[in-house]
Amino acid sequence: MIVYSASKSKFRKDIMSNGIENIILEAYKAATGRSTGHSEIESWRNSLQYMDRVISTPDIPDDAGVAIEYHIPQSSKRIDFILSGQDKNKRDTAVLIELKQWQNAEMTTKDGVVSARFKHGTKETAHPSYQAWSYRTLLEDYNQTVQENDIQLVPCAYLHNYEQDDVITNKFYENYTSKAPVFLKSDALKLQEFIKSHVVYGDNNKLMYRIDHGKIKPSKNLADQLSSMLFGNEEFVLIDEQKVAYETALMLAQSSSEEKKNVFIIEGGPGTVKLPFSATPCLSSRVA
Repeated sequence: MIVYSASKSKFRKDIMSNGIENIILEAYKAATGRSTGHSEIESWRNSLQYMDRVISTPDIPDDAGVAIEYHIPQSSKRIDFILSGQDKNKRDTAVLIELKQWQNAEMTTKDGVVSARFKHGTKETAHPSYQAWSYRTLLEDYNQTVQENDIQLVPCAYLHNYEQDDVITNKFYENYTSKAPVFLKSDALKLQEFIKSHVVYGDNNKLMYRIDHGKIKPSKNLADQLSSMLFGNEEFVLIDEQKVAYETALMLAQSSSEEKKNVFIIEGGPGTVKLPFSATPCLSSRVA
């Protein structure tokens, strides 16, 4: 489901109305039947102004597609901003952009995980590049249109309030920043060049409409992948809270001993994997 969809030129006109957040809010209500919180509305107002400046160049076609708040099927996850069109070889392409208003973050010792401040305090969360990359992988693995139409999905992250501090771009996270580049406050022109290199022609093929209406079809044979996993291969990508929970469980498993035992409780609905250890300390993580 796409909350907001328009051409680049229409999106820029909506920005100029100084009410883009209200336009998206009404579209959100129509699409979901409910409203959303003030912080998310503020994020639309703030972050989309930055994206407007990034795509303002005439080198990005006016008929490129803009999709905002694309809900990934069979999940609660949303891709913040998508620009669609064709690359220099006329291949259908969608640039997936994870937007963050963060001003700072802290490194952790966990793969693909950082610590950031949110409304209710600081918590561990997936690195923005990991997020963008995992969303792309999710679409590639489960969207039949993406699979069969050879659609190119290009992930990246834009932290438009974030000053360079060698945390988000630290080599520790290079495995993910190499797959989904992260652009910070001073990198608007770099992000613009990145988008220009992938979206050369407009979206005349209604790319996001096709993706949004694509059938859910796993690209992997479950039995084959389970067999591969028994040999230690990574076959399925974890997203957001799943990634944090897995890395936390892995860290506790590696640090546990007969003298130092740990308890890790994962709360969630039916189908959530439970990882029982024993003793203390007790950590809790909620996985959707």
